[in-house]
Amino acid sequence: MDRELLFGKTLEEIKRLAKGQGNCISKEQVAEAFSKLGLAQEQLALVEEYLKEHKIGIGEPLNPKDYLTEGEVRYLDVYLEELKGMDAVTEGEKEAFSLSAMAGDGQAQARLVEIYLPKVVEIAKLYGGQGVALEDLIGEGNLALAAGVSMLGCLEHACEVEGMLGKRIMDAMEECIYENLEQARKDKKALEHVNLVAKQARELAEALQRKVTVEELAAETELSEDEILEAIRISGNQIEYIKGLT
Repeated sequence: MDRELLFGKTLEEIKRLAKGQGNCISKEQVAEAFSKLGLAQEQLALVEEYLKEHKIGIGEPLNPKDYLTEGEVRYLDVYLEELKGMDAVTEGEKEAFSLSAMAGDGQAQARLVEIYLPKVVEIAKLYGGQGVALEDLIGEGNLALAAGVSMLGCLEHACEVEGMLGKRIMDAMEECIYENLEQARKDKKALEHVNLVAKQARELAEALQRKVTVEELAAETELSEDEILEAIRISGNQIEYIKGLT
């Protein structure tokens, strides 16, 4: 495997392992995971810094209050206080509800959702500080949990329920973060296009001593006419020096 691909794959595996360990990884685990790449201590230190930036503790978990906003901390405190009012269950009761939910019992499935709501919060804290509000992460996790309890019929044992639901919750939050990052990337690219079109329109108009056309701009930039028109639309038709704009 290509060295860069192996590095990226190993990094994702380490992040996933850390998530399963309460957002924590040991120095020894990092060193072992990257042993095939023969990284120097300085390089491993950079990997550890990268993991810390992604809210993963090295040796011990980070305190969520160190990377959550004040608003998120307040929301978390209030939400957890509300959950305290829910009836607690024993391990035996949880197993009984799990078995009934696996058999398709709707009431048992609804009770399982309630039982695992605190689990959603714990998982959300692992993904906090990555560009998505904690409240939104919990919302996505709750939706995944509600859908997941109706899909337990494929399991053979009650002990598998928590793992399956936990994975669905984690996957939902990771997808939410990815979509947020992807949208941010698209927004940044769109803004770059707007700035480029505005700059080129001004420079070309000054050179020609008149307003310019979209076709002329396309010839002066690497953007297509459609991309230029989209940049104009995003700007609210506020780019000057282009013919046809009010």
